[in-house]
Order: sequence, then structure tokens, then C-alpha cells
Amino acid sequence: MESKSFWKSGHKPSLFGAFLYFDISFMIWGMLGPLAVVIAMDYPMTPLEKANLVALPILGGSILRLVLGFMSDYIGPKLTAQIGMSITLIPLLLGWLWVDSLSQLYVVALLLGVAGASFAAALPLAGQWYPKEHQGLAMGIAGAGNSGTVLATLFANRLATHFGSWEVVFGLAIIPIVVVFILFSIFARNSPNRPAPKKLSEYGTLLKQRDAWVFCAFYCVTFGGFVGLCNYLTIFFNTQYSLSPVRAADITTFCVIAGSFFRPVGGYLADKIGGTRMLTFLYTGACVMLVGVSFLPPLPVVVVMLFLGMMCLGAGNGSVFQLVPQRFGNEIGLMTGIVGAAGGLGGYALPLILGQLYSSYQSYTPGFVILSLIAAASMLLVLVMQSKWRGQWLKKSFTTSKTESTSLSS
Repeated sequence: MESKSFWKSGHKPSLFGAFLYFDISFMIWGMLGPLAVVIAMDYPMTPLEKANLVALPILGGSILRLVLGFMSDYIGPKLTAQIGMSITLIPLLLGWLWVDSLSQLYVVALLLGVAGASFAAALPLAGQWYPKEHQGLAMGIAGAGNSGTVLATLFANRLATHFGSWEVVFGLAIIPIVVVFILFSIFARNSPNRPAPKKLSEYGTLLKQRDAWVFCAFYCVTFGGFVGLCNYLTIFFNTQYSLSPVRAADITTFCVIAGSFFRPVGGYLADKIGGTRMLTFLYTGACVMLVGVSFLPPLPVVVVMLFLGMMCLGAGNGSVFQLVPQRFGNEIGLMTGIVGAAGGLGGYALPLILGQLYSSYQSYTPGFVILSLIAAASMLLVLVMQSKWRGQWLKKSFTTSKTESTSLSS
């Protein structure tokens, strides 16, 4: 019997639907990152207030990922995604027609978190269709929907400048979310192999396991670093290098592309050489690049460093979720919500770290030094856990996958 290829082993329409849902949701989730420097012209903000504004959607997403993760297990990821997209219309309408003060904008920013929570429905929808040997690539392709941030950084400030109003951008975002809702409803399907729903108490059971916390720590750094920088880099380039809002967002787009499109590469390579080995390389690369950025070199140099650093973080996202289904295959819905929430908390903390330290020292150097040290600590944690996991589930999972592949090809 010939081995099934990746494309024959799952359900392509659902994989495409998960990617599309995640992509457009990420676009909406990341809008305030680039728009912050435009909004500051109407509502003058301190560096810390700007950091709070771009961090609040990430906080909302972190909290709501637990809710959507639980819903995905109980009512299925497809219906959960449809509910998520419907609720996303609320902050878009409020941002377009209601906001009249900075405090109201903070409310909208927090509500935008429902778009970021899409992770907890999109990844189970895709991952449950594929066997373990293809989990890294499947989750990576669906997770590459974080490329929606590219759309936000590329078009948000341009549209705001063209129409002379940043509020209009919220209104225009309603169009793609409605189109995606229709396409998703037509093509996406829940996997027939979807695990039975878990009880709410099982969240607590999972959190009693050390490995769950380790994965949370890994993703807090990879995804948190990626999404936090996505939302903050426009402010960084505008402040540090005096770039216009559109120019700062354009350069941010270049850096975001690396993190977005290397996520499936990270998952694919993790399938080939192992998730822990990939993470060791990627955390080391991110650490080196962030140290370089801390010296605040000329703009061309810092752009290259941030591109490579974001590439490492994006690929790291795929590598983490190559490991999670191996260890928690029967609890993937719950774990996606828990780990995703941890990633969101990391993304919430990063802008606050950079904003607070810039306010205190009038320099971004301390903030990037701290981020590099966090990446280094993560690399050491991988090495410690790798030695423990080899004698437990990691070795067994690898052996099982290899045996299955051999039997299929024979």
C-alpha cells in the first residue's frame, strides 16, 4: 500500500477554510498596531498609552482563546468559528461609528480580541483532519493565517490616509469578514475523527501537568514575540527612525512577512528533524537577532535583523504546534486554547515592556536586551526538556510515526 501524501491525508477545503478564517481574523486583530501612530494625531498619547492601545487586543484574544477552545470541543470548531466571526462585527461597527474618546477606543481594542481568539478554532479544525506525521505541516499551514497581519500593516494606514479618517478602516474591514464567513460556511467541515467533548474540569487537569506549562512557556515566547512585535514595530520605526506612519507600517510589513510565511516551514522542518531540535536553533537565532537590534543600528541593518528574528519566531510557532499534538493528541482542542492563551499573554506583555522601558530610559535598548534574554532562557529550557522527553513520549511518538510510515509504504 502506497503512503498517502500530505494532500491526500486530510480535507483540503477545511484546511483552506481554517487558513482563510485565521488570516482575515488576524488582519482585524492587528489593525490597531499600524493605526496607532495615525490615531495619535487625534488622541495624543504617551509611549506607554500607545503600548497599552496595541496590547489590549492581544490581551482580549488571550482571554477569549480559552473560551473558544472550550467551545471548539463542545460544539465543534466550525460553529465556533462562525460565532467568532459574527461577534467580530461588533468592535468593527463600534470603531467605525461610536468611538469619540481614547477610553472608548480602549474598549474597542479589548473587544477586537475575539478576532485573535480565532486561533483556538482554526487550528483544531485543520489539525483534526490529519495524522500525527503530518500535524506539523497541517497546523503550520492553518497557522500561516497570521499572515493577515501583513494585510493590516500594508493597507490600514494607506486607507486611513486616503480617506482622511482612521475610523473608515474599521468600516471597510467588515467587507472581507463577511465574504470569508460565507466561504467558510460553504467549504469547511468538522473532522469525523473529532475527539469527544472534554469537561470544563479537564482544563484544571491539564494544567496540573508540567508539560502543559512548558508548552505555554514556549509559545509565550514564539507567538508572543511575533504578535507583540507585529503590533509594536510601526510605533518603534516611527519613534526611533522618524518614519511616516505609512513608511513605518511598510517596513513592519516586510518584517511580518518573515514570521508569517515561515510558520509552515517551521512545522514542516520540525516533522523532519524534530520539534525540540528546531526550537533550539530558532530560539538561538531569535536571541542573536534581538541582541543586534538592541544596539539600534542604522535602519537597513535593523530591518534585516528584525526580519531574521521574526522569521525565527514565526517558524518557532509551527515547531511548537508540531509537538503539542504528539503529547496531547486527545486534548488538542483544550491545549490549543490554553497554549494559545499563553501566547497571547506574551504578546500583551511585549509592547508594555518596550513602551515602559522607553518611557523610563528614552531608549529601546533595555527592552530589546530583556527580550533577547527571554529567548536565551527559552533555548535552555528546550535543552532541559528534550532530555526528559526523549525517555518518555517524544521517543515513543517518533517510533510510532516511523513504524506507521514504514508499514504504509510496504
